[in-house]
Amino acid sequence: MKKIFYIILLSMALSQCQKKDTYQIDDQHLEINDFVWKGMNALYLWKNQVPDLSDKKFRNQAELNDFLQDFSNPDDLFEHLIYKRNEVDHWSWIVDDYEALLQLFQGVRKTTGMRIGLVYEPGSSTNIFAYVKYVIPDSDAAQKGVQRGFLFRKIAGQQLTVDNYQDLFNQDQLDIEWASWDGSQLVDTGNTSLLEKTVVSENPIYYKTVFTAGSHKVGYLIYNGFMSNYDSRLNEAFGYFQSENIDKLIIDLRYNPGGSVETMTYLGSMITGQFTGQTYLKYQWHPAMQQWMQENYPEQLSRSFPDRMNNGEQLKHLMMNDVVFITTKNSASASESLINCLCPYINVTQIGTATHGKYTASITMFDSPDFSGYNVNKSHKWAMQPIVLKVSNANNESDFINGLIPDIYQPEDYFNLGTLGDTNEPLLQTALNYISSGSTNRPIHPLLNLNEIYYKEQPLSDEMYLDSKILTRIIHIRTQ
Repeated sequence: MKKIFYIILLSMALSQCQKKDTYQIDDQHLEINDFVWKGMNALYLWKNQVPDLSDKKFRNQAELNDFLQDFSNPDDLFEHLIYKRNEVDHWSWIVDDYEALLQLFQGVRKTTGMRIGLVYEPGSSTNIFAYVKYVIPDSDAAQKGVQRGFLFRKIAGQQLTVDNYQDLFNQDQLDIEWASWDGSQLVDTGNTSLLEKTVVSENPIYYKTVFTAGSHKVGYLIYNGFMSNYDSRLNEAFGYFQSENIDKLIIDLRYNPGGSVETMTYLGSMITGQFTGQTYLKYQWHPAMQQWMQENYPEQLSRSFPDRMNNGEQLKHLMMNDVVFITTKNSASASESLINCLCPYINVTQIGTATHGKYTASITMFDSPDFSGYNVNKSHKWAMQPIVLKVSNANNESDFINGLIPDIYQPEDYFNLGTLGDTNEPLLQTALNYISSGSTNRPIHPLLNLNEIYYKEQPLSDEMYLDSKILTRIIHIRTQ
């Protein structure tokens, strides 16, 4: 079914723009710009809102080339074609190394291993401090004893500010000066750590266990990214819950920025299982694509709850009628769509703070005749990750621009984070108390009202994407 969908998608896209092999461009910068414009013209969700992407803008290739010559690099052209970058499309990206891009989607990246948050210091509008959310196992930070809850405000002796933090973090070595909280202010401890960035593969299944809460056996999963290469391990985790005969489930998405749409549909079906074949989610493309799909292949505008993975592996089903999610502002994209798409079918309780507010998905586009990963132009490594569609649930609910609002509001305390997986960790404690007693009360802590910066360690940290591996495989089959 999905194979048919991608064949249709690329056929439609290619019918809207001239194929590359019908003309010759000698200037490489112009050739890359040509790829950028044609890819955005074919699939960009907000195409109709960008005058320079109109199908009627240029009468021929020569006029398009004249336009493209005005942009000295692909970044400038790409940004010119983005619809309201600061208001609407925060998420489309272009990269000059698609190999690194594809590694990011598999959880492979160069990092110290710290996952951090950034917060304004009390009383300051410029100075900020960092807190460690969690540490990736086997990373340099883990080997040097860095733990969740550690605080710092200086790197190599320089105070972190809203103006310099990106430059300070964009180094292969981070000379961290640790700090502590004395109840009213941050205090330097004098302790330091020199952390090296190394290539790390992060398993998104961070922690799983089973608790007893009142009369219930509760499965608990900390899941930090929808990475398709870990789908079988995710299924194994649900097999573990199944073998433990749990009757309640908590999924902790507080640090999950999103990922594969395919994985998200698997997880929704693992949580349930009683809705196989019913509509799980719906797609909405730009108007021309949407109309064509509705007229020709309307069944390809939605996805159903699956029973198996694409590789034939049977999904483990928990048959849950209710589920508890833990969320923060860092819960984005596929995390949000998972919650939104389950809401029409089962009772969903959300604990924490509002989510990020991203309901769109992207696709990886390469400089090739059909934008797939086959027959890619080998003279450069530019690729795009433009937003191409909106995702809604079976009730057509989407556009949650302010995020999904929790049923039990409870922000994290930067100075009392607790240990992930410990029953005394504040958010988990609230979730277990809710399950055991039905109480919506939460532990009272004297939280400071501090503003957190939404920090993205890399551009695609809150992306939801259509699986490019499947796309390129189907395009390869189609062009044989």
